[in-house]
Amino acid sequence: MTRSPDVAHLGHVEVYTNRFDRSLEFFLQVYGLSESGRDGDSVYLRGFDDYEFHSLKLTRHHTTGIGHVGYRAASPEALERRVRAIEDTGYGLGWVEGDLGHGPAYRFRARSGHVFELYWETRVYEAPEGEQPALKNLFQKYHGRGCCPRRIDHVNLLAGDVTAFREFMVTCLGSRVTEMIRLDNGRLGGCWFTVNNKTYDLACTEEHGGGDSRLHHVTYAVDQREDVLRAADIFLENGVHIETGPHKHAIQGTFFLYAWEPAGNRVEIANSGARLILQPDWEPVVWNESERRKGQAWGLKTIETFHTHGTPPVRR
Repeated sequence: MTRSPDVAHLGHVEVYTNRFDRSLEFFLQVYGLSESGRDGDSVYLRGFDDYEFHSLKLTRHHTTGIGHVGYRAASPEALERRVRAIEDTGYGLGWVEGDLGHGPAYRFRARSGHVFELYWETRVYEAPEGEQPALKNLFQKYHGRGCCPRRIDHVNLLAGDVTAFREFMVTCLGSRVTEMIRLDNGRLGGCWFTVNNKTYDLACTEEHGGGDSRLHHVTYAVDQREDVLRAADIFLENGVHIETGPHKHAIQGTFFLYAWEPAGNRVEIANSGARLILQPDWEPVVWNESERRKGQAWGLKTIETFHTHGTPPVRR
């Protein structure tokens, strides 16, 4: 499994909230991100060691869910190649001017309805006075506020047809599949994708809640398992709904904790940096239904809401 030559990494995710003030307070004070700027109805947020201006764009909206997913190209030439490839598929939407964090971006839409963008020109974060790190190889000081995650890790999207979504990711972004779930009826129940040597930067799992174009969760990475356990106490003390965990995933081996921010979007704190895909001829690991029924790595059963809850909520 060779890395994509054209796409460097997951850059940012835009999340919608209909409880903007409470969501922003959560992400700043409890989750522990830092604000790097504001523009209209959006606030730009980041982990302390994200190198770009932002990795989360929190936008005031009439509902919850995901606005778009942004990837950074590997070079200006790589961006041009990817745009040509995307335009050939018919998924393309066209160019947008960008925002506070990056330059012009090419947008495209999966059949699931999720919107993506690809860009090259970016704004590297420059720490203001009071946020400058003691070590020059970091982008911001470790402030220790809230859960204080280091960087964005991945996003999980929900789709009715995971096979079609896999085709989209491979064709448009050059992503590789590292692990997948094959259901007994032959359908794909989930796929985990990467554009580099991380085990995954995006996951897509099957929609069981009856919605369209929905967000399952956004994940930020911490350095060690103790940070995940600390996050559980922080969530508890602040009245945050802990959905499941702390525990260890069987797929990808991530040590995880899931919670819902005040508007209902699911977020994860995870220690997910232990595994890298270095093997150039890697073949995807395939899990079947009976293996998944066993639960997570140490036997924790997957709760029902993990299969059905996504944002925006489904109107009944």
